[in-house]
Amino acid sequence: MLDVRRLRLLRELARRGTIAAVAEALSFSPSAVSQQLGVLEREAGLPLLERTGRRVRLTPAGQNLVRHAEAVLERLEQADADLAEARGGLAGALRIGAFPTAIRAIVPAALVALAGRHPRLEPMVSETDPAAVAHALRAGDLDVALVHAYDFVPATQEPGLAIEPLYGETMYLAAPADPAGETPDPVQGPDQGAALRAHAQSPWITATPGTLCRAMTVRACQAAGFTPRIRHQVDEFATVLALVAAGQGVAVVPQLGVTGPADPAVRLTRLLMERRTNLAFRSGAGAHPAVAAFGTALRAAVPPDLVGSRAEA
Repeated sequence: MLDVRRLRLLRELARRGTIAAVAEALSFSPSAVSQQLGVLEREAGLPLLERTGRRVRLTPAGQNLVRHAEAVLERLEQADADLAEARGGLAGALRIGAFPTAIRAIVPAALVALAGRHPRLEPMVSETDPAAVAHALRAGDLDVALVHAYDFVPATQEPGLAIEPLYGETMYLAAPADPAGETPDPVQGPDQGAALRAHAQSPWITATPGTLCRAMTVRACQAAGFTPRIRHQVDEFATVLALVAAGQGVAVVPQLGVTGPADPAVRLTRLLMERRTNLAFRSGAGAHPAVAAFGTALRAAVPPDLVGSRAEA
C-alpha cells in the first residue's frame, strides 16, 4: 500500500524540482526526503526518479503516480470535509493567509461575523504574499487564503488547488498633484497607456521584487511602451502614497490601497486595469464547513463599492 505522506512528497518534488527545495518547504532534512522517496520507489516496485545534475526528474511512472496522488489528496480533503460536517459545530484552528490590504479592509469584519456564528472556531491569520500561497496550502501551513491577480499578471492554475472569486478593485495611477492646485480626487484618465506614458521619465515606486504587485506595474508600463525607472521598493500602500505625496515618484495602487481622506498632494487617475481577489484552498476542501463559513463571512464583509464585488472575477 502506498503511503499518502510519501505521495505528498513526490507531488512537491514534481512542483519544485529539487529535493533540497522540498525539504525546505516542508521543514524536513534533505536526507529524510530522499529516504522517504526511496521507500516510495520500493513500494511502487519501479523507478520513479532520475537525477539530471542537481535536479531530480520524474520518470513516466513517477509522473503518472503524481496524477494519482493529486486525485487521492483531493478525495482525502473531501473526506475531511464530510467528517467535519458530521461532527457538527465548528471548532479548532483555521489557518488563513491574506495580503495586507485585505487584512486591513475586509478580514477583520469577516472574523467578527465568524466569531458570532462559530465561537469555538479559532481563525489564525498570517500575512502571506499571494505568490507564496500555493506552496503554503499544499504544505498544509494554511487552510485557506486570499490571493489576487492583475490584468497583466493573470492567475496561474496551481495543481491541487481550487479558487472561488470574491471581488475586483479599480486600479489608480498615483502621482504628485499639480502645484497649481489640480484636484486630488480620483479622475478618469484619457487613456490608460497615455496616462502611464506621461510618466515614462518619472521615478517609480513599486512593490518589492518577487511580488505580483511589482510585476503588474512593470508589465503595465512595458505594455504602454516603456520600462519604469524604479527608485523606491515598498509593499505597504500607505507608505507608497506618502512617498508620492513627497514628490518621490509615481505608482499604481489598488482601490483598497487608497481608502481614507484624500491627500491634496496626490492626484489619482483611474486606470482600466483591475485587481481581482479570489479565495484559494486545497482541491476538495471547498465543502469543508470551516472553509465555507469563512468564505461566507468574507463575502458579507466586502464593501459594496468594489468592482464586481458580487460577481465572478
